Amino acid sequence: MDSGGNSLPSGLDGVKRKVCYFYDPEVGNYYYGQGHPMKPHRIRMTHALLAHYGLLQNMQVFKPCPARDRVLCRFHADDYVTFLRNITPETQQDQLRQLKRFNVGEDCPVFDGLYTFCQTYAGGSIGGAVKLNHGLCDVAVNWAGGLHHAKKCEASGFCYVNDIVLAILELLKQHERVLYVDIDIHHGDGVEEAFYTTDRVMTVSFHKFGDYFPGTGDIRDTGYAKGKYYSLNVPLDDGIDDESYHSLFKPLIGKVMEVFKPGAVVLQCGADSLSGDRLGCFNLSIKGHAECVKFMRSFNVPLLLLGGGGYTIRNVARCWCYETGVALGVEVDDKMPQHEYYEYFGPDYTLHVAPSNMENKNSRQHLEGIRSKLLDNLSKLQHAPSVQFQERAPDTELPEADEDQDDGDERWGPDSDMDVDDDRKLLPSRVKRDMVEAEPRDMEGQKGISDNSRGFEMAKDEIASAKALDAGPMQIDEPNVKVEENINKVSDQMHAK
Repeated sequence: MDSGGNSLPSGLDGVKRKVCYFYDPEVGNYYYGQGHPMKPHRIRMTHALLAHYGLLQNMQVFKPCPARDRVLCRFHADDYVTFLRNITPETQQDQLRQLKRFNVGEDCPVFDGLYTFCQTYAGGSIGGAVKLNHGLCDVAVNWAGGLHHAKKCEASGFCYVNDIVLAILELLKQHERVLYVDIDIHHGDGVEEAFYTTDRVMTVSFHKFGDYFPGTGDIRDTGYAKGKYYSLNVPLDDGIDDESYHSLFKPLIGKVMEVFKPGAVVLQCGADSLSGDRLGCFNLSIKGHAECVKFMRSFNVPLLLLGGGGYTIRNVARCWCYETGVALGVEVDDKMPQHEYYEYFGPDYTLHVAPSNMENKNSRQHLEGIRSKLLDNLSKLQHAPSVQFQERAPDTELPEADEDQDDGDERWGPDSDMDVDDDRKLLPSRVKRDMVEAEPRDMEGQKGISDNSRGFEMAKDEIASAKALDAGPMQIDEPNVKVEENINKVSDQMHAK
């Protein structure tokens, strides 16, 4: 594959970045229903901004291959995946018991194309992880992903499939340790729960805490068994601003990177932590939010950027456009270019919006207490835990390029988003299709999370906490997985309750 996608130098590190960007033009067509705050249309709006700012030409652009059933079952229960595949708005009244069992119906409604939507956003995150594993990019971006509330056996907070967990499992095939950082206003409960008892994944979540969905993420929740102190929760109050946020984010993440030494980082960039969000109550500016991306990028570690929450959709698009520029090392102009969604951004038609004058309820003394407590927790970690790695899964291979596809140097032009939206189909000559099979055909009935894996042994007698029980004993390495010789094709979530 060509080395397209090189970015401009940026920041103190001054190193060029190669960025892979995953986008399916159909994603904006999915509709949770009238009045529902989650609007996949925001992903299309983000893409339109990227196109008209000229950022797409600096990246390799891929249409994600839908994640297959067996890939989703690496984390999710078979019967839950089967339910998602089969349920439709027309049949849901006949499955009321199943709807209740899997927590589908209110926050997580049944809508047309639900399962395809899940396959699409999960496919982008897994595809990004595969690109990073093969060293084909430095940063992979999937703004449709980041649906961090989904559990092994149920939907939650607008999230059905936990693409983040699936992407981390993919990264663990190549990297001994993976760091997950979550800057959504809601606690990243689904991801924390999945890895609560392992020292191979550290989860760090900055979130609103106290009478706020999902209600988890206490500073005292630190992990269990081998995972003790590998979950870091940063509980925050209303109105936190850029300065206060980074008085915690930078020292804590800096220490995590020093002590944990991850081989790869997943950053969930939920935009509901921005000032003025429909469901949020923080007061971050877009530049303050993006400073987290810039800081993570500065460590020169393979980085997967995902979306998440965000319910004032014009600000979500602004934020993720700007953060794509940060990933590339491109400073984008504040004046917005004319494009098909231009009227959403009036009356100023600028990329940045001023934060409000709301009260910051996070006192300096309170923040210092949180910082001190969490740095103390980090001091209890062994530096870079050693991991026996002899029976992990072989790397997922990338197939040969399709001869019918265009040369890798072709990029989408600034008008492509309009073409895609109007035609409701991908322009095959303008975008690559990611042809990654995440799991082989002959393993159809077998979980990738295998019982005889040694790399991450989570004995059942260790799983005593409610969280670990919910997540189930999860084996991270997959010693028996083989890659097919002939490869086919390979959640903004939560509202305050």
